[in-house]
Amino acid sequence: MKLRITWFDSALAVIILLISLMVVLPFLYIIAVSFSLPGQSMSGAFFVWPKTWTLDAYKYLLNAHTFMTSVKNSVYITALGTCVNLLVSLSLAYALSKKIMPGRKLILLFILFTMIFHGGMIPSYLVVKGLGLLDSYWAIVLPAASSAFNILVIRTFFQSLPESLDEAARIDGAGEFRILFSIVLPLSKPIIATFTLFFMVQYWNEFFSAVIYINDTTRWPIQPLLRQMVAISSSNISADAALDAQMAANLGPNVQNAAILLAMLPVVVVYPFLQKYFAQGAMLGSIKE
Repeated sequence: MKLRITWFDSALAVIILLISLMVVLPFLYIIAVSFSLPGQSMSGAFFVWPKTWTLDAYKYLLNAHTFMTSVKNSVYITALGTCVNLLVSLSLAYALSKKIMPGRKLILLFILFTMIFHGGMIPSYLVVKGLGLLDSYWAIVLPAASSAFNILVIRTFFQSLPESLDEAARIDGAGEFRILFSIVLPLSKPIIATFTLFFMVQYWNEFFSAVIYINDTTRWPIQPLLRQMVAISSSNISADAALDAQMAANLGPNVQNAAILLAMLPVVVVYPFLQKYFAQGAMLGSIKE
């Protein structure tokens, strides 16, 4: 059979192509500026292909103490936050998925309550301050250790697993921890990979909590530093302890865009390894027959 292409198909293909270009071209421009000379990027002499290719911006950033410190801070916060989130979300969701757990409905009601009502920024700040977490990485990790949405989705996934597996394990003498680590978690790779990606992106892109809870700028992750780099180069604020004096003096469009690309790189590298689980895990945890 011959495939018949109508005018609607052609128009739809054109629209999709235009939307794709709107998404891709800004990234191509950022890449081009980051590999160009400062004078060429500021004069607007090119769009997606630099006249002169250079790695000066990347060499400068990789040798900048402030930038590399912020990258290390982001790596530590992301690793710590992802592990804590997975531990809290998986363990609580597993417990709530079991009918034998006492007070399960009441705990679930409290979790659902947090989806509707929230204390707000000032009470949250007072709690973090009262716990003595200011100027520490725990101030970023613990307040976002889990969420009602994540727990409910993972709980739904656990409930979709056959109960006969648990019953067979209990007959063989396995306890709840043995069932969780030997049976449930190996069967939960799609949902674990999906939420691992969610948590990594969440903590790597963390900005607001770092600005609110961390006064010591040497502990800032990469996102607040990027914001300050753009603001300094735009003459909106003056350079302070968050940036080295030399970095503040040498900021240009090529350095800014190189910093943006380096900040995006970890997520871009990790995503392909988790992509095969992503769609499957999201669907399995969202719908329960």
